[in-house]
Amino acid sequence: MGVYNTHFEIQSDTRPTFHNVTKEVKEFAEGTGIRQGIVLVYSQHTTCSVLIQEQSDDVDYFGEQFLLQDMVQVLDHLIPRCITQGQYLHPGPKHIEIARKERGEEAWWSLNTDAHLRSVLLGRSVTIPVEDGKMHLGEFGVIYFADFDQVRARTRTVRVTVLGE
Repeated sequence: MGVYNTHFEIQSDTRPTFHNVTKEVKEFAEGTGIRQGIVLVYSQHTTCSVLIQEQSDDVDYFGEQFLLQDMVQVLDHLIPRCITQGQYLHPGPKHIEIARKERGEEAWWSLNTDAHLRSVLLGRSVTIPVEDGKMHLGEFGVIYFADFDQVRARTRTVRVTVLGE
C-alpha cells in the first residue's frame, strides 16, 4: 500500500472563485501508479471547499460558469454575505484583537463569516475512488476548489493524497 502527497497553489479573487483542478489531480494520481485506491482532494483553508460538479459551458462576464454562479446565488439566500460588523456573532471583539496582535490582520478581514459557514456546509474535501488506474468522477464530474472569502484575494493551497496499491 502506498501513500503519496502533493500540493499546489491557486490564486483567489475578491468574489467567490472556482478553480477546475481536475487536470492537476488526475496527473498526480496517474503518476503514482496506483491501480486500486482513493484520491483525497482537500482544502486546509476554513473559507474554502472542494466540490465535484458538472462543468457548465456558459460563463458570466468574470468567466465563472453559470452552474457555479447558480450555487453562489442559492448560498446567498441561505447564508447572506457578511458586510457589516455585528451581522453575525463572529467575529467578536476578542477575535479581532487576537487577529490584529498575533497575525497582523486588519479588522475588516474578519468580515468573512459567510465564507466559513459556506465551507462547513459544502465540505472541505472530496474522496474519489480509483479502479484499474482511473479516477471515477462520473461522466460529467469535474473537481473544483472553491474560495468563498470575498474580503481579499489570496494564494490558496490545494492538497492531494493518493492511497492505494
